[in-house]
Amino acid sequence: MVLVAVLAYLNHRFLGMPQSVAMTGLAALASLIVLGLDQLAPGAGLSAYVTSLVERLDFETTLLNGMLSFLLFAGALHVDWTEMHRGRWPILILSTLGVIVSTLVVGSAFYLVSRMLGIAIAPIWCFVFGALISPTDPVAVMGVMKRTQCPPTLQATVAGESLFNDGVGVVVFTIVLAAAVSGEGFSVGAASMDFLLQAFGGVAVGLAVGWLGFAAMRSINEYNVELMITLAIVMGGYALARWIDVSGPVAMAVAGLVIGNAGVAHAMDDTTRDHVLKFWALVDELLNAVLFLLIGLEIVAISPDPMVLLLAVLAIPIVLMARVISVIPPLYFMRSVISLRGPSGPALLWGGLRGGISVAMALSLQQGAERPILLTATYLVVLFSVLVQGATVSPLVERAAAKHPCV
Repeated sequence: MVLVAVLAYLNHRFLGMPQSVAMTGLAALASLIVLGLDQLAPGAGLSAYVTSLVERLDFETTLLNGMLSFLLFAGALHVDWTEMHRGRWPILILSTLGVIVSTLVVGSAFYLVSRMLGIAIAPIWCFVFGALISPTDPVAVMGVMKRTQCPPTLQATVAGESLFNDGVGVVVFTIVLAAAVSGEGFSVGAASMDFLLQAFGGVAVGLAVGWLGFAAMRSINEYNVELMITLAIVMGGYALARWIDVSGPVAMAVAGLVIGNAGVAHAMDDTTRDHVLKFWALVDELLNAVLFLLIGLEIVAISPDPMVLLLAVLAIPIVLMARVISVIPPLYFMRSVISLRGPSGPALLWGGLRGGISVAMALSLQQGAERPILLTATYLVVLFSVLVQGATVSPLVERAAAKHPCV
């Protein structure tokens, strides 16, 4: 928290960069300085200390089992259901079929490049990498969309896709990882059934806890209690989803939409609405800053092997290519709903940012020969995504909107 406050102050006072970019960049720079000092003075043990600190934080558990539920609920709370409904087909296709296509493209290309470089890695582990790197991060994406001048439907489409493909991506990753760890053949039928149960089960849990929270909030008028109810929805709802083995991220996205639209409109007076929305805006901002700070610190976990680093660098264009392949064809057939002209193209293609969810899934892998390779590739892709795409997507979208205004 001290680091978050110091870096946020320095960024606001002197740099003026997007917060996700500043937090990740400055934390990564600090980690690199520590690694450099460790080379100059090996006896200091600074690198070992930072590595130990990062490992004790347990990024994977902290994010996937803690912060993620709050971040997804807070993000969905501000998505307009009406605008999202207009973009429902692009959201549905991109957050399901798009993730699966991207997983297949990334996995295949990653395997071919690794073979060319002489790095031995089984094909199934390449598809594990494809699954964990394919979801766009709702935290990173929505942070960028807040600063752009995109039409409301486009903003809701990009936000909705990132919210739901995050949950879908976690499900796909879990299924592919189970096949990789067990060593058994991959069954499309069993995987499809598991996918449907996880995704639709998450939707059902989200609707149930969201409606219960809405009904309870509508029956009273006390903003402190209503604020506690929103916290209960997030913490209890996510715990329930994990307990019955359905997608917690999908459940939180759905619950956030219910409270953010029906709850805000029909269950809260002006005082409650002001307190609830400001509270969750603070939670969103705070956890967002902590998350990107942790991403920057994780640079100490990457492999120093030159060939692995080269493979990780080449993974960046592979992931960008997969994004184009998984987005352009579906949207071409849905061009009557959302056109790729104007700001839509840059927002959906260059704005498909990867973030903490991918890093957390990579860190959740058990120790083995594949882990350093996949972790290094994931980290460099995420670092490029946050620092380069995150810093440039807003100007690209604004320039495209100026050339081709979209109503």
